[in-house]
Amino acid sequence: MITRIRNNLWQVGGSGLTDPADAAIYLVCFGDRAALIDAGCGRGHAQLRKNIAECLEPTVRLEYLLLTHCHFDHTGGARAVRDEYGCRIVAHELDAVYLESGDNRVTGATWYGANLEPFTIDIRLQGQESTIAIGSCSVTAIHCPGHSPGSVVYTTEINDELVLFGQDIHGPLHSEFLSDEQQYLASLVKLANLKADLLLEGHFGVVETKQEVRAFIEYWGSSRGNSLYGYLYCPPSDDPGRGGY
Repeated sequence: MITRIRNNLWQVGGSGLTDPADAAIYLVCFGDRAALIDAGCGRGHAQLRKNIAECLEPTVRLEYLLLTHCHFDHTGGARAVRDEYGCRIVAHELDAVYLESGDNRVTGATWYGANLEPFTIDIRLQGQESTIAIGSCSVTAIHCPGHSPGSVVYTTEINDELVLFGQDIHGPLHSEFLSDEQQYLASLVKLANLKADLLLEGHFGVVETKQEVRAFIEYWGSSRGNSLYGYLYCPPSDDPGRGGY
């Protein structure tokens, strides 16, 4: 069942909504324009299309697909989404290179028994922060490397709440993904300091209240959180590769 998180904000994809391998897919609407945050692996596109149609009025245009990072469970469906809606795909330039070249190792496609078909990025984010106008509002993209070189989060305000689309704040880190532990820990500090009211995470769902969001982010920078992501610094043959990247 589609999850309505706030007015004009939904979870439309992810395990239980589209394909079991999909990371969470969020949909946000600003007047007559909308944006999708991540696209899943693509295997559940038909259901994703139905879910989006249940949320958006026919007059609303899906204008952007905002990719948080290059991993297959977030990007494998990007081409199908653009073909369906004519939207523009946004990603940071440091991850765009792996999507445009179809790099199955860095994108983690091989962990899903898949091949990532290369696709072009329409808007390549650069630097630390960018603003994207969508309908009557805007979304801010913030570079938060560590999980991948070009990982970004997106923030926006809805009804006086700061909403943080922070896919894969939990990591994990892996050398095949070009993860960087020091960058990751620095990014966690940056994210905690945003003081978001609502976190929409890629595999842990919705975290509410400013205090809970900060606690969730800080957990992954703690020694206990470190122990959960650290083991993935190993060759993929030593790990079951069960998704969540």
